[in-house]
Amino acid sequence: MSTFKTLTLSTSLIAATLALPAQAANIGVTMTSFDNPFLDILMDGMKNAAHDNPDITLQFEDANLDIGRQMNQVQSFIAAGVDGIVVNAVDGDTTATLTQMAEEAGMPIVYVNHPPIDIHMLPDNAAFVGSNELDSGTIQTEQVCQLLNGHGNALVMMGPLENHAAHTRTKDIEDVVSRAECNGITIVEKQTANWSRTQAYDLMTNWITSGIEYDAVIANNDEMALGAVQAIEASGRSLDDVVIAGIDATSDGLIAMKNGQLDITVFQNAVKQGEVAVLSVYKISQGKPVERNIWIPFELVTQDNLHDYMK
Repeated sequence: MSTFKTLTLSTSLIAATLALPAQAANIGVTMTSFDNPFLDILMDGMKNAAHDNPDITLQFEDANLDIGRQMNQVQSFIAAGVDGIVVNAVDGDTTATLTQMAEEAGMPIVYVNHPPIDIHMLPDNAAFVGSNELDSGTIQTEQVCQLLNGHGNALVMMGPLENHAAHTRTKDIEDVVSRAECNGITIVEKQTANWSRTQAYDLMTNWITSGIEYDAVIANNDEMALGAVQAIEASGRSLDDVVIAGIDATSDGLIAMKNGQLDITVFQNAVKQGEVAVLSVYKISQGKPVERNIWIPFELVTQDNLHDYMK
């Protein structure tokens, strides 16, 4: 078992990773869901890596949020004899089985975005590429605290309860609110909307209808934040006196920020995660070492630096 290491991605590492030898590789990719704007960006990054390295061929499969289906897809990749597998895990708790399957088959496996439960014990043929979720909700909520001057009622919209990122982002929120400078903020409601704009709209509508008083909505992702925005606007309340925060800096999220509907988001470089995941599994397939963890930093996005992220 290899020693666990962490690495924050640097420009030099990216350049070194891109300078790969030209050897053909067929890589199987299983995604949590194709129906997710953020994961679309993640897949774009993977496609970029394949486009820039014509010897890499990608085969995408949609797990459609189904743990069993994702496991079957990994088994099928192994049976088909692909050169490596990239997994965007539906549930991090199931990844130890996937890691074992790949290790027994002698096949490289790289997890991307959703960290595996065995992240500290990955074998030599495995790695994780993503951003440290301990930073995401922390950066987000620190800014909410600042805009609220440490006082107010907050509603929290969570991603799927079994999802590592959702769990960690929510704990980040709670940890920041417990600080002395922010403990005047009360979390009055906290429920899941499963990363979905539609579910977030329904949840926010229910909260509004029930008469809950709120000063901020802190969502685990931009899609849920935008669902909250739509519900608040539909209720007739001005967004000027509500702080709305998301995570991921998706295209829709940035447009909403430009339009004054979203106050805070946190940029997660999905394109770079996708690129590096594919290049990492390719390197392992060629017998080259990679770090067990490659961390790509989160970045706070507000009105002050929005222009740096708009494309």
